[in-house]
Amino acid sequence: MGDFFTKLGINWPVLVTQIVTFIILLVILRVFAYKPVMKMLDERSRRIKESMDQAESVKEASARAGEQVKKQLEEASREGQERIARAARAGEDVRQKAQADARRDAETLIERARSEIQRERDDAIGEVRREFADLTVLAAGKVIERSLDKEQHRELIEKVLEESTKQKKD
Repeated sequence: MGDFFTKLGINWPVLVTQIVTFIILLVILRVFAYKPVMKMLDERSRRIKESMDQAESVKEASARAGEQVKKQLEEASREGQERIARAARAGEDVRQKAQADARRDAETLIERARSEIQRERDDAIGEVRREFADLTVLAAGKVIERSLDKEQHRELIEKVLEESTKQKKD
């Protein structure tokens, strides 16, 4: 068999030396190249995993922030609606108060007008009585053809008018 390998051009000492050299090279590559490359790949894998974890936590934080913003917007909207409702109630209160004040002012004016009308009516009746008394005294003086005491006749006429007013009321 040794002859067979020789015919193929295989030199045993060179082959053994090359196999030993190859094994030494594999050991050296494993120690100096494979382990550092594997360590570097593991480190890179770890950093990628950390980046993915960070991205996931950022995504979760973003979702939480979005929910928080949504809640704040809902709260602001609800507060705005409450403020609008309070303003509407305040406006209604002001309107009702203004109506009540206007009614009260109108009633006061009507009462004042009634009092003024009553006073003017009483003044007019008094004036008519005085003029009637003067006319009666003048007419009586003409009828009797003598001048009567104006004051006595006026008192007499006032007394008769008061009695006739009392009789009308009874």
